[in-house]
Amino acid sequence: MDHSPLLLQLFVILATARVLGLVLRYFGQSSVIGEMAAGIVLGPVVFGAIAPALHAHVFEKGSIGALGGLSQLGLVLFMFIVGAELRLPSGGRQQVAAASWIGVLSVLVPMALGLLLAVPLHERLAPAGVTFWPFALFMAAAMSMTAFPVMARILKDRQMTQTTIGRLALTSAAIADVLVWMMLALVVVLAASHDWNQLARTVGGLAALCLVLFLGVKPLLRRLIARYAANGRPDGALLAILLIGAFACAYATDLLQVHAVFGAFLFGVCLPRDDRLLAALIERIEYVAILVLMPVFFALAGLNTTPAAFGGAGLGALLAILAVAIVGKVVSAAAGARIAGQPWSVSLAVGSLMNARGLMELIVIKVGLDIGVIGKDLFTMLMVMAIVTTLMAGPLLTLCARRGITSRHDAKIAKES
Repeated sequence: MDHSPLLLQLFVILATARVLGLVLRYFGQSSVIGEMAAGIVLGPVVFGAIAPALHAHVFEKGSIGALGGLSQLGLVLFMFIVGAELRLPSGGRQQVAAASWIGVLSVLVPMALGLLLAVPLHERLAPAGVTFWPFALFMAAAMSMTAFPVMARILKDRQMTQTTIGRLALTSAAIADVLVWMMLALVVVLAASHDWNQLARTVGGLAALCLVLFLGVKPLLRRLIARYAANGRPDGALLAILLIGAFACAYATDLLQVHAVFGAFLFGVCLPRDDRLLAALIERIEYVAILVLMPVFFALAGLNTTPAAFGGAGLGALLAILAVAIVGKVVSAAAGARIAGQPWSVSLAVGSLMNARGLMELIVIKVGLDIGVIGKDLFTMLMVMAIVTTLMAGPLLTLCARRGITSRHDAKIAKES
């Protein structure tokens, strides 16, 4: 009787992710950071180095095709929920202005630093045949990402969502992520299109898809939800329609030679901004995606890492990437908050939160690896950067809190909410 390697792989992946998630949670970190770290642990850097024969048996190259399908399913569902969660700034003019300063600066400065960093890294780390500008623009996007979902969970765990810090960080991250996804879409289009005609078809197709979604599908969905899910909880038939829409849009962007995650994200964005609907989608879809499917994505990402990234000049490149990522985000976000009139304590706390890349960064760098803009060495370095910057967010926020960040103004806002 043949045994399914998929079941063994799922057991190893989910058990490792859960154990590391619990360990990180014990130290006051988000469990998703442990699950991200599980990808590196299960890859050739740790598991493959300690027990190469067992690693080769569990993750035999010919048997991981099913994991790839589950990984793509998890990505599409997760990005659908991220799009549905996205909330652009609302409220007073002062908050919108402050969030705009933070969001825009926290993207532009890391992008500029990423472009500069690409100059010395391109010759050594870019795959053969990849020209400078697609590589450099990808590095700019990778340096600029902020983990909106992870940030929201950190703030929720600390009951800081309704504080000045929480509101500024969340709205700023929403602005920043929209800008970065637009940049990444441009990178994907440039990497996939080798002639101007193909580029025009891709851009035209994306524009047409956006018009259909926001002018046609969005009003239709609003009417369907108002009629068949007035309480904000869609029944099975309506939930199936939403999932079909997400998969159809993912397939459409895949046909346009843009990664499937963009289509799922766009469909999520075009949903009505209804907190009850979002809660129902999280309950029915996100938990499965986060607990089962995303650990598979982390594991497959870890299988693409390489120990060679840490040897020789690789360590210097990794340190340069970490320095650019951390300084670029923390300083630029804090500067934006200061320009908007926030005190240094609040500004540094917001900068610390904006520095968290989380699994959004893993999605970005996996897209870069899939389209061939980066190789395994740079992918490994960027994956380490994503984990390190996310690990930093909680302790830095705690340090800021000890210096008296939560003000009477924060308490007043929380009480009024």
